[in-house]
This record gives sequence, C-alpha cells and structure tokens, in this order.
Amino acid sequence: MFKNVIVKTPGESYVNGLTTSDLGKPDYEKLLEQHKAYVEALKKCGVEVTHLPASEDFPDSTFVEDTAVLTSEFAVVSNPGADSRNGEITEMESVLKDFYEKIYYIKAPGTLDGGDVLQADNHFYIGISDRTNEEGARQLKEIVESEGYKGTIVPLEKFFHLKTGIAYLGNNLIVAAGEFLDHPDFEQYDKLTVSAEDEYSANCIRVNDYVIIPKGYEETKRKMNEAGYKTIELEMSEFQKQDGGLSCLSLRF
Repeated sequence: MFKNVIVKTPGESYVNGLTTSDLGKPDYEKLLEQHKAYVEALKKCGVEVTHLPASEDFPDSTFVEDTAVLTSEFAVVSNPGADSRNGEITEMESVLKDFYEKIYYIKAPGTLDGGDVLQADNHFYIGISDRTNEEGARQLKEIVESEGYKGTIVPLEKFFHLKTGIAYLGNNLIVAAGEFLDHPDFEQYDKLTVSAEDEYSANCIRVNDYVIIPKGYEETKRKMNEAGYKTIELEMSEFQKQDGGLSCLSLRF
C-alpha cells in the first residue's frame, strides 16, 4: 500500500525537453490538462499528494521518478544520466528529507535514472541503459542488499528505460513487453503480456486498489480487468512525445 506520492507540474520549458520519440512538439495546455487528470487519478487511489511547482530551468523535471528510488524505510537520491537533468536532484533531496531519515546517494561516476529501477516485493531489478551505467547500477544493488533486499542488474537491449517495458502489479504478476516477454530474469513471475503494437501500455502503475494505464489500449485493459484489477485510463499523448510514461510522473511510497 502506498501512502504518499510526489508529483511536479511541468513547466513551459517542457516542450523543449529531451526526446527520442519523433512524435511532434507537445501542446502545453493539453499537457497541463493531462497532468491534472493524473494527479486526480492518484488521489482516487487514496494517497497523499505532494505537488511541487514547475521548474523552468529543468524542462524534464516533471518526470520525478528519475530523481530517486524510494522504499518504506529508506530513500536513494539518484544521479540522472542526462547532464541537463542532474540539478533536479537538489530539490528532490530537500523534499525527501521531510519523509526520510535514512537517505543514500548514487555518486559519480555512477549514473542512475529511477525509471531503470523496478521493485517487485523484496527484489529490485536495475536496468543498464543509456541513462544508467554499470557503476550506478552496482551502487544501487549494494545499497538495497545492505538493507536486506535482493538486487539484480539487467542490461537492456532496446528499451529506453527498464520500466518502459515492464511493470509489477503484485501477487507475482508482471506486465511485460518486448525484450522482457521471455527474459530469464523474470521467468519466475506470472505474465500479463503486451503486444508490440500496444507496447506503450506496458508502462503502467499499480497504486493501491487500482492500476493506472494509458488510454487507448483495449487489449491491455481487458487482460488487466480479467486478472481482477480495477483500471483507470488516462490520456498520455503529450508525455509520450517526450519519452514519458505513467510511472515517470510520480514517486510512490
């Protein structure tokens, strides 16, 4: 059960942020509407929302997930792999101090984006990507193992972030797409599979009694409902344009 989430309003500079998507320039007004709906969905899930104001100096900072890895007992402040995002951790560290006494840090030359970290019960999977390097992954593995968790490092082949193609819904069930459909590190889990054309919907989030999914992926929604999960669908077009998904927009703990 999550009690708290942290979100951050996207600034006007968001439209000039990092992207590899080639989906066009985001519509800022539509973006704000979609972010507002996201926050309302989180509130429906029964969490307290800490809502940070926009930072024009950091165009990608609405994607707060990349700045930290959070558990119920401790926090890890990350070291984002994109130079333009590195300053985002200063604000997040001060926010996390209101919630945590025990805070760890990923230190250079290690880099780590929170989007490359999946927690499945007591097991952390840490992706090596263009944004998370081996040293950053090794540091996080060492941290979580010192706290009694398991850590597994997963080099990525195609996905931008680990959680681009995988999510954990609890009850030993993962949502998997692409390279994770038959990945040996996840063979012990039951799988809800996502087709190549619906790949974007693999990035979903379980928040207490609901699974929040992007709108427009009927097959994924049907499979989740059949598995017994209540779903909330959200329009995500303006976030998808900047490589963002549902998990990217919040820190949940």
